[in-house]
Amino acid sequence: MADPSLGLYVVCDGMGGGNAGEIASTLAVEAIHAHLVEAARDIDLPLIGPFDPRVSPSANRLASAIRVANHVIYRDSRSRPDYAGMGTTVVAALLNEEALAIAHVGDSRLYLVRNGTIQPITTDHSWVAEQILKGFMTEEEAERSPSKHIVTRALGVENSVEVELTEIQIANGDLLLLCSDGLTRMTHTNDILHILRGSEDLSGMSERLISMANEAGGDDNTTVIIIALRDELQTGLWDRLKKRFAA
Repeated sequence: MADPSLGLYVVCDGMGGGNAGEIASTLAVEAIHAHLVEAARDIDLPLIGPFDPRVSPSANRLASAIRVANHVIYRDSRSRPDYAGMGTTVVAALLNEEALAIAHVGDSRLYLVRNGTIQPITTDHSWVAEQILKGFMTEEEAERSPSKHIVTRALGVENSVEVELTEIQIANGDLLLLCSDGLTRMTHTNDILHILRGSEDLSGMSERLISMANEAGGDDNTTVIIIALRDELQTGLWDRLKKRFAA
């Protein structure tokens, strides 16, 4: 989901049997967007969950929206047997002047491409990521692990969720990539960078990333959002923001 008027970009990757995962991801996107639209209209709208003084009010508002989404999915999963156990990952970015607020739960990711390099801004909430952090597994071993798809955090699984918040300064010429694990489980970061710095055609880059994941044997849905920041920092509140959404 992309709403440049709000500066909001969201990728969700649903989990659950039947179409429950799709339902969960749709509910999440709708709830996050609705909460931020309401907050834009009402500056006194209460936050859901605690306020984190380490980050901006915009970042706290984004976390609030994700907590709302968690509540909606959890409520619906308990109201219908065919929705039981459904959930979704989420990575969301909110542009605010020269800062970028990022909130995520699960293993959907956000990358920053700057000066010809690519940097992951989020850290997966997954079993293999935890093993790497503890020194029990190398990144190469994690790539080969049959457990690499297991997430340790997701929306809708519990009645509350821990949202990880990050805030970074952005610069003219930056490129942002939000993606589901359908891309990152099947491709190498260097291959992603090769595509992202090889063209100015955002639509074409999105299609090439998805094709690359599919050609590598991808058996999962792949969703990407690419945001190119060109002259926005000189022209005001993102009125010239280029964006591309593909799923």
